[in-house]
Amino acid sequence: MPMTEATTSTPRSESDASRAGNAGVLLVNLGSPLAPRTPEVRRYLREFLSDPRVIDLPALPRWLLLNLFILPFRAPRSAEAYRKIWTEQGSPLLVHGERLREELESRLKVPVVLGMRYGAPSIASTLRDLRARGVDRIIVLPLYPQAASASSGTVLEKVYVEAGRAWSVPDLVTIPAFFNDSGFIAAWEAVGRPVLERAQPDHVLFSFHGLPERQIRKGDPSGSHCLTHGGCCDAIGSVNRSCYRAQCVATAKAMAVALGLSADRYSVSFQSRLGRDPWIKPYTDRMLRDFPERGVKRLVVFCPAFVADCLETLEEIGLRGRETFLAAGGDAFALVPSLNTHPRWVDTVTNLVGKALG
Repeated sequence: MPMTEATTSTPRSESDASRAGNAGVLLVNLGSPLAPRTPEVRRYLREFLSDPRVIDLPALPRWLLLNLFILPFRAPRSAEAYRKIWTEQGSPLLVHGERLREELESRLKVPVVLGMRYGAPSIASTLRDLRARGVDRIIVLPLYPQAASASSGTVLEKVYVEAGRAWSVPDLVTIPAFFNDSGFIAAWEAVGRPVLERAQPDHVLFSFHGLPERQIRKGDPSGSHCLTHGGCCDAIGSVNRSCYRAQCVATAKAMAVALGLSADRYSVSFQSRLGRDPWIKPYTDRMLRDFPERGVKRLVVFCPAFVADCLETLEEIGLRGRETFLAAGGDAFALVPSLNTHPRWVDTVTNLVGKALG
C-alpha cells in the first residue's frame, strides 16, 4: 500500500487561520494516572479497563475480572513501574504531549488542546476549553498510528458522545490512522538511524502493542481472512484494510525500507498482553528471550505504535525488556526513543493537521 504524500511544513499565517474559520485541534492519547501511587493508578486502571472496547467481554464478566483479579494485583505493580519512569514534570506521556501541543499551536495559529481518553485532561474538559475559545470546527487527531477499536475507536466514540452533549454540536473532522504516512516513516528514520549507527545491531525488532486475537477477528468483514494463515497480514487489501495487525506489519515494512534493513535483519512482535486469552503473535517478551539462542547478541528495538515515550516503551521495553534480553545471553540492547517532539515528527503532525484545516 503506497505511503501518503508528505508536504513541506510551513507555519500558518493569520490569513490562513482566518480562512479556516473558528477551527481548533484536539490531540488525543491514551492517558496516565495523576501520580505514580497505587490509589491513583487503581483509579486510572479502573476507568481504562472498564471500557468495553478495551476488555470486550459482557459487563458482568468484565466487572468480575477487573475487580477480583486485575485491580488488586496489577495496580500496585503498575504504580511501582510508573515510579521508575516518572519525571519531575510528571508522566512522560503527558509531558511530551503537552510539548507537542505547544509546538502545534505556535505553528498553526489556532487553538490546540491535548486530551486523554482516560484520566486527565479528559476529552470532555478539552472540548469545553475549545468551546470557550469560540471554536466550532474541531480537527481530531488520535495519536495512534495504527487503528484499533481499543485505541482510536474508543477515542472517536468518546469524542462524538461528549461533543454531542453541547446544544450547538461542533463540526468534527477526524484524521485517520497514519501508519504508512511518509512523514511518519521519515520521522522514525530520523530518530532511529543515529541509534542504529551507534549500536551496530545484529537484528532490529519492531515491537507493537498487542491485542486479543478475538478483537482482530471482530474487525474482519469477511470472517475468513484475519489470522487464518501465516501471511494474512503481508499485504493490505480490501478485506484487511482496517486490520490493526496488518497496519503494524505495513509500518514495519516501510520503516525497514527507509532504514535499509533487509527482510532477514528485522522482526515484528507484539507486547503488553493481559490475561490468558491468546493475543496476536509473536510475543515480544518471548522473542527477547529467544534471540540470544538464535545468535542475536546485539539488538535494537523500535516501538512504532507509540508516538510518545510512556510506560510501555520506557519501562516494559527499556527496563524489563532489556533485562530479559541480557539475562538470556544478549550482549547489547538499545531502545530507540519515541518520536516525542522530534522536529521531523512535529513537521509531520503539522502537515496532517494543516491539510485537515484546509
